[in-house]
Parts: sequence; C-alpha cells; structure tokens
Amino acid sequence: MWIVLGLIALGYAAAIGFATRSLLGTTVGWLRTTLVAALVFIGCWPFAYFTATQARLITENGDLKVPAIVLVLFVALAFGWVFAFGMALLVATEALWPTTAANPVDAFRAALHRRRRTKRYLQILTLLSRHGIGWIVQERPGAAARQQRVGGRAPEALVSAINDAGVTFVKLGQLLSTRRDLLPHSYTVALASLQSGATTLPWPAVRAVIEAELKAPLETVFATVNEEPLAAASVAQVHAGTLLDGTAVVLKVQRPAAAAQVAADIDIIVRLAQRVENQTSWGRDFGAVSLAEGFARSLRNELDYRIEFASTQQIGSVVASSAAAEVLVVPRVYSEASTRRLLTMDLMDGVPLNAAGEQLDQMWPEERAALAAALLDAVLGQLIVTGIFHGDLHPGNLMLLGDGRLGMIDFGNVGVLERSMREGLVTLLLAAAHDDDVATTDALLLVVEAPADADIKGLQRDLGRMLTLARHSAEGEGSIFTAMLDIVREHHLAIPSTLGLALRSLTTLERCLAILDPNFDMVSTAFERVPHFLRRLFTPQSVLGSAQAQVAVLRTTARRLPRRLETISAALEKGTFSVRIRAFSEPDDRWWLGSVVIETIGALIAIAAVSLGVVLVVSDAGPDLVSGVRLYAFLGATIGLVGFVLIIRALRQLFLRHPQ
Repeated sequence: MWIVLGLIALGYAAAIGFATRSLLGTTVGWLRTTLVAALVFIGCWPFAYFTATQARLITENGDLKVPAIVLVLFVALAFGWVFAFGMALLVATEALWPTTAANPVDAFRAALHRRRRTKRYLQILTLLSRHGIGWIVQERPGAAARQQRVGGRAPEALVSAINDAGVTFVKLGQLLSTRRDLLPHSYTVALASLQSGATTLPWPAVRAVIEAELKAPLETVFATVNEEPLAAASVAQVHAGTLLDGTAVVLKVQRPAAAAQVAADIDIIVRLAQRVENQTSWGRDFGAVSLAEGFARSLRNELDYRIEFASTQQIGSVVASSAAAEVLVVPRVYSEASTRRLLTMDLMDGVPLNAAGEQLDQMWPEERAALAAALLDAVLGQLIVTGIFHGDLHPGNLMLLGDGRLGMIDFGNVGVLERSMREGLVTLLLAAAHDDDVATTDALLLVVEAPADADIKGLQRDLGRMLTLARHSAEGEGSIFTAMLDIVREHHLAIPSTLGLALRSLTTLERCLAILDPNFDMVSTAFERVPHFLRRLFTPQSVLGSAQAQVAVLRTTARRLPRRLETISAALEKGTFSVRIRAFSEPDDRWWLGSVVIETIGALIAIAAVSLGVVLVVSDAGPDLVSGVRLYAFLGATIGLVGFVLIIRALRQLFLRHPQ
C-alpha cells in the first residue's frame, strides 16, 4: 500500500514539475518540486472529500448518492484546483528563492566540479604567495610593499611559480615570453627559459590512442612504429615510424588525459584573469581576461590536430610556390593517418637549430649568410605577400637538415593577415626603413587602436628616438621590432592579435638568424628587402584589379545617383518628401514585440476566463447537475481553474527574473 502511494506521489511530483515548466515556462528545482508535490498530494484527498460532501455526492457513511461519473468529475475538479495552487506555490517560492541547480544530479556534479576547481584555485594562489608574488592578483594595502621586497627577483619568482603550477601554466608562460607588447624585457627573458617537459607515456597507452583514432589495428596503416619516443611533452608524445609504402614519418600522439587537464586549468586561468582585471590596474590595462580567453582558444585549437593538419598544408603550399622552396622544407601530412588526436607527417632528418652548433661550424660563412638571407626572405614573403605565416618560428621549430636546407615543423600556431593588414604592415616597415618618425607614427595608428587620451606627440617622439637608436645600434636591444612592441606596451595601444603575432614572429626570427649567422644584420637587410616585397604585393595586375573593382563600384553607384536625386527633388517640389525609419528591423526586436503581444493576449484571456467563471458560479442558473449543484456553477469552476492557471502564467513575468 505504501509503495503504491509512494509511486503515486512521485508521479504527482513529476506531473507538477512538468506542468510548471511547460505551462508556465518556469524552471524549478526537483527538491522544491518534490516538497510542494507532497503537500499537494496530501491536500488533494481531504479537499476532494470536502467537495464531495458539500455537494452531497456521498452520505456521511461514505455511500455514493450519484452516478460514479459525476463523482469522478467533481474529484477531478477538486484535484485540479489543488494542483493549480501547488503550481502557484512553486512560482511564488521560485520568485523569492530562485533555483540554483536544475536537479540533484546536476547539483551533485556541480558541487564536485566546484570542489576540484576551488582546490586547484587555492593551490595556485598558495604557489604565488609562497614565491612572494601574491601581489600579482591583488592591489590591496601592503601589496606594493611586498612587490618592492621581491624587487628584481620578481621575474625569476614568477618562473618558479609557473613551473610548480603545471603544464598549462608553463604554456601560458611560454606565450607571454613572446609578448613584448605586454610585459617588460626582464619578464619575457625569464619566461623564455620555461620548458614544457613530461615523463614518457608507456607504449601500450600510446598504441591504444593510435588505434582508437584510426579505428583499426595499427598494422593496417603503419609498417613500423618505434616504441621509444623521439620526444615527450605535456600534451603529446612523438614516435618515429614508417607507412606501408616505406615512407619515414613521425607520429604526434596526444596524451589521453591532456584534454581534461587543459580544460580544468583553462577554467582556473580565466578565473584568475577575471580576478586580476577586477582588482589590479595593470590587469585592466593589459586586458587580462581577453588575453586569457585568447590563450584558451589557442590551446583548444592546439589540441585538435585537424587544425594543425590544415595549417601544415597551407604553409607547405605557400613555401612550395615561392623561391624559398630551395632552402625551406615543410613536411607532408598524411590524411589517412591523421585525426583529431593523431598527426602523421614526414620525418625531418636533421637537428633543431638550437642544437645544431656543430653542424653550423662545418659550413662556410657564406653558406650560413645565404641560408639566413633566404630564411628572412621566406618569412617576409609569408608576412607581406601571401599573408599566411608560421606564428611560432623559434629555433626549436627549425631543423637543420643533412642536405643543408632548413625544415619547418610544429604548425599548431599559424597566423593569417588579411590584405588590408598586410598593406598596413608594409607601410609601417617602409616608413621605418626611411627613418620617418611622422610616417611611422601615422602608419602605426592605422593598424592599432589608440585610447582616447593617447599622447600622440609622445608616441611620435618615442618612435623617432627608437628609429634613430635602432639604426645606429650594433645588435641586441637595438632591434626595431622588439623596441616597437615595447613602445606599443608603454603607450597602452591595442594591437590586433594577428599583427601582434606577425611582429612577434619577426622578433623570434631574430634568434634563428643569429644562430645561423651571428654577423647577420636582420633589421638592415629587412629594410632593404621591403621595397622588393612591396612590388610583389602591389603588382601591376593587383593594382589594376583593385582599381577596376573600385571603378566598378563607383560606376554602379554613379548610375543610381541621378535617379535618386530626381526622386528626392520631385518629392521636395511636391511637398511629399518624408523620412521613414523602419522600426523593429532586427529579429530580436520583432521577437520581443511578438512575445509582448502574446503575453498580453494571454493575460486578457485569463481575466476573461476567471470573470466568466465567477459569473457562472454565482448566477445560480441552469439545470441541476446533482441536487444542490447547478451545471453552470460546475462549468464556471472549471473555466475559473483554466483562467487561474493562465493568470499565474501572466504574473510569473513580473516576479521571475529569468523565465525560460
């Protein structure tokens, strides 16, 4: 008996929850719904008994005095009214105490996730405090004093804290090491020392990932795969192998837990960025949240090797169609052996540039200078002419091959510059090449966003001073690209992400060129080559094509102009000229207007139904349904019930903050 009652009660709870969500458009928690349903279920029976006795449907002894169908109708009406009052109670409690969780399962999962996130969040804050740099995330009394005590050790302390924080934070630090537009030189140098290493994953686990991605046994695609990895990083592990046709390849295999680990840490990084931006002035100046979200998008893309697959093909096509094909090699990628977590490409038979000192020492100085010049030409061609470039071309991503050529690897970060941005970049470089501080300032302001209170005269002075020093500086800090990023940071200019990536690519390219040829003057050579790439960007065909397109646009506009002017002048002459503004042109505006109309009609229908129900109940007219109860009164109570529910639906807009 109790089991049956329990099942009926649960069904009642589900019915009330479903009705409240469907009819009223209100989301309520299941715990609240269950409690209200229990009260409704308990109250239905005495109310139904009271209604039946008042209508004299049953005797005091419980004997039935009317046909069973009549009793069923009255009991259903009584249950309906109690049910409606239960819905009203749910809406009222939801207005006073909004639901924080959709259901117990979601609440339990959210609690577990919140516990793990809070634990990790506190761990990061503890690490910052332990290394004496807790002032980074707050500007409170005493924070400045603590910063002064750390003093010049702050960059090293930050690096130590990041190393302790884990792989995702190491990757964030590596990204920040290239952001001279955001951080001082001392910080970028310290962050550049971060290394993202990891222990090797056992071969059975790696093989399982490969076969899960291929959806087939490993032997159906690869002839051999070396079980010993060539390299192991925090996100992926690299193995050498051969395809069935004997082609030597490398397999980049994502670690099974990498995606979950990165997702958890990204959540923490974004929350830390929000705290930094809310509580510190430097966080607001640098746009900490925007930076963190950009890093999160980049890292998520890095976890999808299909994006890197496409980027590798794009850069390969650009290099193959240029003069750099003689000195640069981009590995082929193989679609039949590449998926979201598996990337297969040609094996680059060489050593990374940062470890190729012995091989470079065996080359003639002229060969090294020619290799550096060809690499610079290739990168400038990508940045200025094609607009697709390697966004992370550091010495570890360049391989010195056995035949003396350079191999480019790791295309997880590829930049794309649209033509207008390329034109702005080449204009900036051309103005800098001619030591024109006014033109350099104007060109820079065309491609960056300056705050309203920007000191343009001060910017011009800093750029002019930088151009003069860079032209007469022998090496290192005289680099025009790093100095320009420093000026962008100091004047709080918002540089587009793609342009910033291009300038950072030129900065990291300097390190590669210095390894190839320590005597190579990148700045002077780049300035000398800018006119060459300018001619390639503005070829006679492209200039003629742009002119023809502009003329075609102007011609079309000009042909329409006389007719429009005639229409306007005729309307002015007749006195019928008017201006019409189209209201509700946006879909959201039309949806809002439609919802207001629907809610208004619903409220009017509800009021009419309740009014009609009251009139029918008190009219005491119509035939008897049973002795003492008129048919019209019964119909009035039923219609009033419908109107009552509709009134609740209309009123919920006034009290609930977020009706669904």
